[in-house]
Amino acid sequence: MRIEKIAKNLILKNGTIIDPHHGKTISGDVWVQDGKIAAVGDVVAPKDAETIDCSGKVITHGFCDVHVHFREPGREDKETLQTGSRSAMAGGFTRVCVMPNTNPPLDTPESINFIREKAEECPIHIHPIGAVTKSQDGNDLTEMGLMHKEGAVAFSDDGLPIQDGAMMRIALEYATLMDIPVINHAEDKCLRAEGVMHEGIVSNHLGLPGNPDLAESAMVHRDLELAEFTGARLHVPHVSSGKAVSHIREMKAKNKKVTAEVTPHHLFFNDEALTSFNTNLKVAPPIRTESDRKALIEAVKDGTIDCIATDHAPHTIEDKETTFDLASFGMIGLESCFGVVNKVLVGDEGLALKDVLGMLTSKPRGIMGFDPDLFAAGKEAEITVLDPDLEWTFGKEHVHSRSINSPYYGEKLKGKIELTISRGQIAIQ
Repeated sequence: MRIEKIAKNLILKNGTIIDPHHGKTISGDVWVQDGKIAAVGDVVAPKDAETIDCSGKVITHGFCDVHVHFREPGREDKETLQTGSRSAMAGGFTRVCVMPNTNPPLDTPESINFIREKAEECPIHIHPIGAVTKSQDGNDLTEMGLMHKEGAVAFSDDGLPIQDGAMMRIALEYATLMDIPVINHAEDKCLRAEGVMHEGIVSNHLGLPGNPDLAESAMVHRDLELAEFTGARLHVPHVSSGKAVSHIREMKAKNKKVTAEVTPHHLFFNDEALTSFNTNLKVAPPIRTESDRKALIEAVKDGTIDCIATDHAPHTIEDKETTFDLASFGMIGLESCFGVVNKVLVGDEGLALKDVLGMLTSKPRGIMGFDPDLFAAGKEAEITVLDPDLEWTFGKEHVHSRSINSPYYGEKLKGKIELTISRGQIAIQ
């Protein structure tokens, strides 16, 4: 993949233009002038404009991921804002939200400002999510108001669940003043215990300690009740179980401030894949049963789950090449995302491509309060061009992250990113 400055006048010709925000498919071309949208559809561009033939391809909004880990500051050996940006552009993403579990964590206005300023050098838009509690220890609330002023778009203690219900209530109440979401890693730590995979037949067979679906669903249920009680916006991350889906579905029928995400790996794998002892499949929450996977797909279909987020979590080789019980939780997922969800949701389940693209573009932007109308004239160009029908096998040559902890090597995927335009730069595969 090469990233270079975009031409002064660029025409994307002959592609199928899908506008997820307006739910429309447009015929014609896309004209980008000085890095901004000049026209979409009927285009009369300068004769000296550079053109890219997009025949057989789809031209759509740049993807937005509300849940990534870029590890800076503190663990730049795993990922930096720059390497994470390359990984994102390779996957079609032009905007991401970075989680606060860095070292030190993003728990002060100064740390939020550090990310915001450092991100100005990157080819994609990077938004920091601030920690709910100082040092993510669950005890003392951070300066949420000041952090929001510095650019925090949401609040979360990420992989450290807010176990104290009173603290979660206070965080939700403060967040209502800013009208931004609180995101709580939905696992009851006491029920999760030392579990390293889903508790069930497969974990018993492998002799690995299990993490029951109840650990997730109990915490989801508590947070949903607190969100309704406080009137706050709650975003439920990486939903993994049918039980949690049921709670979210029931609450969303009466509370429109609740949103939820699902990861590509929870849609693609079930716990039987862990019989390989591939530590890249060790994630939190764990990959669960085929029944849970099907429940997640149904939740996507009926709108219970709003968006797709990768939970891109880079780790070093040393973190992963060890016994399953000692390996770190997490996998990278930006480069493989579209090929995975397009295969499962469009190829296998028959969902419309435009609806899946909406879950990668306008819906996550809506959750975080970003402008979703990207094809309006004068808007900065955030564009992804993809081939929805291309079948390909994922390999290490497709990874642009600093880490390589992916479980998809050798997997046949469907749909591939061809090019990404963001912040006046173009990434061509």
